[in-house]
Amino acid sequence: MLPPGRVRSLAVQLEGGRAWGSGELLRGRVQLELRGALRLRALEVCARGHATVHWLESHSVGLNIVYCDYTACQTFLHRHCQLIPDNGEVTVLPAGRHEFPFTFQLPETLVTSFEGKHGSVRYWVKAKLHRPWSTVKKAKKEFTVIEPIDINTPALLAPQAGAKEKLARAWYCNRGQVSVTAKIDRKGYTPGEVIPIFAEIDNCTNRAVVPKAAIIQTQTFIARGTKKQKKSVVTSIVGDSIAAGKREVWHGRALKIPPVGPSILHCRIIQVEYSLKVCVDIPGTSKLLLELPLVIGTIPLHPFGSRTSSVSSQYSVNLDWLSGIPERPEAPPEYSAVVSSPESEPSLAPPGPGELSSVLEGPFFTYIQEFRFRPPPLYSEVDPNPPAETIRPRCMTC
Repeated sequence: MLPPGRVRSLAVQLEGGRAWGSGELLRGRVQLELRGALRLRALEVCARGHATVHWLESHSVGLNIVYCDYTACQTFLHRHCQLIPDNGEVTVLPAGRHEFPFTFQLPETLVTSFEGKHGSVRYWVKAKLHRPWSTVKKAKKEFTVIEPIDINTPALLAPQAGAKEKLARAWYCNRGQVSVTAKIDRKGYTPGEVIPIFAEIDNCTNRAVVPKAAIIQTQTFIARGTKKQKKSVVTSIVGDSIAAGKREVWHGRALKIPPVGPSILHCRIIQVEYSLKVCVDIPGTSKLLLELPLVIGTIPLHPFGSRTSSVSSQYSVNLDWLSGIPERPEAPPEYSAVVSSPESEPSLAPPGPGELSSVLEGPFFTYIQEFRFRPPPLYSEVDPNPPAETIRPRCMTC
């Protein structure tokens, strides 16, 4: 009769990088360290991944308050493997260190890992040690999945443009009209790139206005046919004040994308979308907002494979930006914490200097110049304007 052994440690280790993609092989091993001989029935390992959504809403019904629970779940990964199969017999492992390798083939369609206020997308590997007449001992290891989004597609390389105007009124008085026209060279970008914004702002009012631009992240959670949204400002810039009756032109005002998670567009219950908002603050009335859609991808722009020669393509990066993101990234700031006005409009004020030091590099305002000058003529030894033969050469000794 063997004395009951004790499990010193049970752990799951994964091989490879910090993030995995759809269709890749997930390799790892289960490490088991024993103080003495151990009798066990089975050792199994499973890989799981799903999206979950949950929030509560209160409603007044007469004098009572009723709470509604909104919950939803979507499974993306469910794999199972028996390292020591349960065949009805007891297996005896000697004292010491034991390792059991395993491999899982990830599905071709997965959703990027995500942590939000009302939901999350998580992936993990769990090992279960079954012993006779004892509780199941478990070990869990989470891992990150990044859904590849290639911005080198016609839909994401298409330019985005829009125009909007607003009639400024105060106390039933017409103060004039403010109009904005904005354009960006494409829809898809990757973290670290610079978005050049081309815009014209016409201020036909009798007061000065201030133009701003910001990248807005919108998280949408869906459960039981109801949507819950959370918005946050990723980064922003502020332009110069435009005097009454004047026009301001942005010739590629630069807005750099900080390290943020990619867009989530193919999940049934969680969506993460981005947009570029150009805003004009008008004193005495509501803001003028123009929104252009954005998609944050993971595969950067090919330097010579795109139909556009935008200056922003020089800032394309690879997936090295993932090394700066923790295994469980923190959620972005609350949208309500950014909005200062009672209206449901995003505050586009720039971040403080302390916040910019960890996100942005270089000057806060950057301009991308456009060169339209004709190049100088080629150098030649032949004088293009030779002197006429009738002109008598001047004597240098006279």
